Amino acid sequence: MGEFVIKMPDVGEGVAEAELVEWHVKAGDPVREDMVIAAVMTDKATVEIPSPVTGTVVWLGAEIGDKIAVKAPLVRIETAGEGGEDKAAAPAPAPPKPVQPLRLVEPAMPAAEKQPAAPREATAKLAEKPLASPAVRLFAREHGIDLRQVAGSGPVGRILREDIDQFVARGAAFSPAPIAPARKTATEEIKLTGLRRRIAEKMSLAVSRIPHITYVEEIDVTALEELRATMNRDRKPEQAKLTVLPFLMRAIVKAVAEQPNFNATFDDHAGILTRHSAVHMGIATQTPAGLMVPVVRHAEARSVWDCAGEMSRLADAARAGTATRDELSGSTITISSLGALGGVVSTPVINHPEVAIVGVNKIAVRPIFDGTQFVPRKIMNLSSSFDHRIIDGWDAATFVQRIRTLLETPALIFIEG
Repeated sequence: MGEFVIKMPDVGEGVAEAELVEWHVKAGDPVREDMVIAAVMTDKATVEIPSPVTGTVVWLGAEIGDKIAVKAPLVRIETAGEGGEDKAAAPAPAPPKPVQPLRLVEPAMPAAEKQPAAPREATAKLAEKPLASPAVRLFAREHGIDLRQVAGSGPVGRILREDIDQFVARGAAFSPAPIAPARKTATEEIKLTGLRRRIAEKMSLAVSRIPHITYVEEIDVTALEELRATMNRDRKPEQAKLTVLPFLMRAIVKAVAEQPNFNATFDDHAGILTRHSAVHMGIATQTPAGLMVPVVRHAEARSVWDCAGEMSRLADAARAGTATRDELSGSTITISSLGALGGVVSTPVINHPEVAIVGVNKIAVRPIFDGTQFVPRKIMNLSSSFDHRIIDGWDAATFVQRIRTLLETPALIFIEG
């Protein structure tokens, strides 16, 4: 018999550690060669770790949520042959599977808060469910009688119809007895692991290091919605359905061409702003595992239809957990949209190290005065945040107003140059 040690493999370039998000085995379990034994996460990508040997697990080196350094011992397996160390574990990508263990804590109630004992004639304790037939329960409910106040004379304290009659005869009225709502003292402790912890860390980083300025403007998208409906009606079967976002993507492409500082990333340690000619558009997407940002690469070279198709493909991959690391990284500017739940105003958090994020609020029909009368128009707010170290308020307003012009006159989106 020997012992084989599986070490934490190198799961990506420049990655020094990964977070353990799932165990597929426990001590004492048999394993076979190539069987997945654990899953780790780094940079929003989950990687499964297989066993290179057959044997029995004798030791696990971490708990869910722990961060493990590359080459640190992860699992020890007892094998039939000689022992050794795993030097080339080959991780395979897998969908993110967030783990959120719950631990229910029921604090003890202080002596001063303990409830007094129930009255003697109510032999059934208030905290216990009284025994009674469905017919008796229905009768009591219809007449507003709390069965917990009725003493049962049947077997094992079962409440009979006669018991209710006697209860009423003793002077109790057919009205619900006032019962104070039960106090709730339980708490839940939820350990943030996997993607949820990554999101928390990234949001903390962005808010703590980026001084945000948020600018809100309302956009009249009546003409855009008419154009979108026409294009969707005439679209080909292989074309994705158009939403507002592909038009917004193309408008942003035109706007950043005039103000390149907005399509940039900022290294605040080195003090270097990198302006990108390629527009890699991050699309904040809600998934069952949490918020992800798949990236539509080279939006500057895509048509509205192409933007819609690629955005749909990436959103489906993110929700299914099959998006690759490259598809979830490398954005230069981000769009955030909550769709029909978009509210009136939001304050989107910049996707570090970018310097701008454009937030889309819901479309609503509002009465707008055209100079002579109020007319119904479809209005959508844009709530956009910018890194105030790089973007001044005037520049932010100019950027958003350019997008507004393009969306309110959507023919301009299709004019090249």
